[in-house]
Amino acid sequence: METTKLSSKGQVVLPKSVREQHGWGPGTEFEVETTSDGVRLRAKAPFPKTELPQVFGSVRHAGPAKTLADMDAGILAAVARRYRRAVKKVRPVQLV
Repeated sequence: METTKLSSKGQVVLPKSVREQHGWGPGTEFEVETTSDGVRLRAKAPFPKTELPQVFGSVRHAGPAKTLADMDAGILAAVARRYRRAVKKVRPVQLV
């Protein structure tokens, strides 16, 4: 368990290992909750919680609707691009 101190300005620095473990960078907002045994910090969700009916139809598409075959072809093309990109990153090992 790591420790930290409260500054004269009321600030608490989270240890680097904790920030890295959770992927918290500068500007991350937290919810502060008082509990019976102290305080709980929870990273705020980047977007407010929504339900599908609240956002359905919010993204417009110009042109005719895509068929399932069109969508499958698009997904297959994207997977192939990602695979080719990943394969480029792997360097072959030479055996002596």
